[in-house]
Amino acid sequence: MTTTMRPIYLDYNASTPVEPAVAEAMRPFLDDAFGNPSSGHWASAPAKAALDRARSQVAALLGAAPDEIVFTSGGSEANNLAIEGTFFELNRPGTHIITSAIEHPAVLAPCRFLERFGASVTYIPVDGTGLIDPEDVRRAIIPQTLLISIMHANNEVGTIQPIAEIGAIARQHGIRFHTDAAQSVGKIPTKVDELGVDMLTIAGHKLYAPKGVGALYVRRGLELEPLIHGAGHESGRRAGTESALLAAGLGTACALAADLAPMKHVEAQRERLWKALQERFNEDVALNGHPTHRLPNTLNVSFVGRIGADILGQLRNVAASTGSACHSGQIELSPVLAAMRVPERIGMGAIRFSLGRHTTADEIDAVVARLATIALS
Repeated sequence: MTTTMRPIYLDYNASTPVEPAVAEAMRPFLDDAFGNPSSGHWASAPAKAALDRARSQVAALLGAAPDEIVFTSGGSEANNLAIEGTFFELNRPGTHIITSAIEHPAVLAPCRFLERFGASVTYIPVDGTGLIDPEDVRRAIIPQTLLISIMHANNEVGTIQPIAEIGAIARQHGIRFHTDAAQSVGKIPTKVDELGVDMLTIAGHKLYAPKGVGALYVRRGLELEPLIHGAGHESGRRAGTESALLAAGLGTACALAADLAPMKHVEAQRERLWKALQERFNEDVALNGHPTHRLPNTLNVSFVGRIGADILGQLRNVAASTGSACHSGQIELSPVLAAMRVPERIGMGAIRFSLGRHTTADEIDAVVARLATIALS
């Protein structure tokens, strides 16, 4: 007799639930505070105050100044603004950009787009744990290098990059340095001066805020060509009437994210999951990513000789993800695992379990028990 297991969510790297405090902060802007923050009269005052407060909350999380925060529609727009905005602001013959082979598509796609406009791009390789060697970045620099963009932590395997070391190299050469911190904000420290970055991307729905809002930190004094032209919103860096509703949600989420203590609980549950999987499957399960330099909530494992998508298909009522893609009936290895040179027999069995503040030990145990029945069937 089959027992239906209650839904369990282990896909926090894909999206997080909206925290009750975040929803509460947004509520006034669904009810009465509907004014345009740029209007300058009584109806706009609550919205303008909310924007200012949210900007300060985002800045405080990053150790930045409020005027260095640009609200965007999410992480993808923030990445595009950092990369394309730099290119079109500073473009000169032979413009060169450095990024990594395992970036999110919201970084890789803009880089490939700019190659159509004459930019050359170096894609730095990673080792078998997904880690970049900062010296590879140093060796890739040429006189025409305008920008380095390296993610803080990988969304699939959780490997944390040596951003501070790369930032020091960028400063030595006078090159702008951007990091996509969508996966790291709220999980590990992300103070911009400690990281040595000029630009940093935040995505709201990765840290318990709604979808459709994000931010780009832009170090004071840097100019960017806007992606969206119009009136002078966001200090001329992003035209369009700001949403006090979404900004209030992001600001509150950032204020909550300043407390990293909950990550101790999350990391403990991740370790509980990994140890249980090792005990159940021994050499038939393999860790993908760095064993220590990785996000406290992320566990990417391969069930050796299996297909991760097939396992997930049988793991009903459990939300997790696999990096492999299915095209025309053919399953392909995740580009991240391919860049890490993970053998197909291992990589095709990959599943990413990403935990969050609300993950419980009972949920972890239930998932392991269900996996055991699938793997042995």
